[in-house]
Amino acid sequence: MNPADSRSVLRAMFDAAIAAAQPALCVPRHLPPSPKGRLVVIGAGKASAAMARAVEDHWPGPLSGLVVTRYGHAVPCGRIEIVEAAHPVPDAAGEAAARRMIETVEGLTADDLVLCLISGGGSSLLPLALPGLTLADKQALSRALLASGATISEMNCVRRHLSAIKGGRLAAACHPARVINLLLSDVPGDDPIDIASGPTVADPTTCADALDILRRYEIDVPVRALTLLETGEGETPKPGDPRLPAIETRFIATPQMALEAAAAVARDAGLHPYILGDAIEGEARDVATTMAGIALQVARRGQPVPAPCVLLSGGETTVTVRGGGRGGRNVEFLLSLGIALDGEPGIHALAGDTDGVDGQEEIAGAVLAPDTLPRAWKQGLSPRAHLDRNDGHGFFEALGDSVVTGPTLTNVNDFRAIVITAGTSAVGTDGATRRN
Repeated sequence: MNPADSRSVLRAMFDAAIAAAQPALCVPRHLPPSPKGRLVVIGAGKASAAMARAVEDHWPGPLSGLVVTRYGHAVPCGRIEIVEAAHPVPDAAGEAAARRMIETVEGLTADDLVLCLISGGGSSLLPLALPGLTLADKQALSRALLASGATISEMNCVRRHLSAIKGGRLAAACHPARVINLLLSDVPGDDPIDIASGPTVADPTTCADALDILRRYEIDVPVRALTLLETGEGETPKPGDPRLPAIETRFIATPQMALEAAAAVARDAGLHPYILGDAIEGEARDVATTMAGIALQVARRGQPVPAPCVLLSGGETTVTVRGGGRGGRNVEFLLSLGIALDGEPGIHALAGDTDGVDGQEEIAGAVLAPDTLPRAWKQGLSPRAHLDRNDGHGFFEALGDSVVTGPTLTNVNDFRAIVITAGTSAVGTDGATRRN
């Protein structure tokens, strides 16, 4: 397979992963029967507006509702109101939408049904703080958490215990109506409590857990926030809480489904697909170093699998921000991978976020080739310097290797593919180098 073919297959796999998680495909088969009373649709996330449109297109009866999505991710709906707000740092539009969402579900009866459409990004889009905390407090906390290197699960634990809507509080507001969650997972392990910080599921974590996370990453928070956590005043509804209605949760798309769709494309292209995991976490640059070691072992020794193949993985890495670059975690992974591979022949890679936004840039990710580093040096770019200042986007954009999809209207988290077209050399047990 020549370099152009490798790049084409990488992009085809990425596109297939995104297509497999499109709400228009995933939502209809999970819609419930009509309730005796009203159907009220609520939701939050980068894919929530597209999910709402799919509900409208396939629901036979009356409905109403409110959904909040990221700026630029709105989809026209006739009966469900779509509000846009900021991500990843929240804004006043998201705060107002969260307050209105709680008002939307108040006063329902046991005959009514709340259909909750949740996808990644919902945590930032529902920034309604507990009394005594301000939107500015929430914004500062979001920035600190994003820069700390904390995992998505850790970040969301803190968010839940300082929120007036997350961690099951929105579900409690729905009582006594039934709640059905349709979730489009963007988190490692597909835990409902971590998708948009679980506004409509019970929360098994505690204020003490949130305090431990803040201390671990040395994150400063307002005195009021500490009081809420230390006194337990910020505790969330737990499993079995009588304030919670009957709740049913259905996963309509997950990272594993997206990886399997990419694997099918790989097989059609003559590559053996190997899914390494759909829930890989850790520092992006460290995960990349490990992945590079695996790829080199495949290329040089045919272990643990032979080439031609593709190593597929998903999950959500983190970046501890040390410099003033443009991020994000997928291009940080790819830049670190390129440095570790050091131009190894026959290895190409793509890393991108399936929502089309890596970090805070409207860029999904990038592609890497054996000639990436030589081309960078020729332009006077230092891969190591760009990595040191967390400037993966600046690096790959200068080379023309960014992957730009625009808003994909879905989100099943990070996608990584490393294509190894042929072994380059192998060292036998006698120490002799052999060409493959």
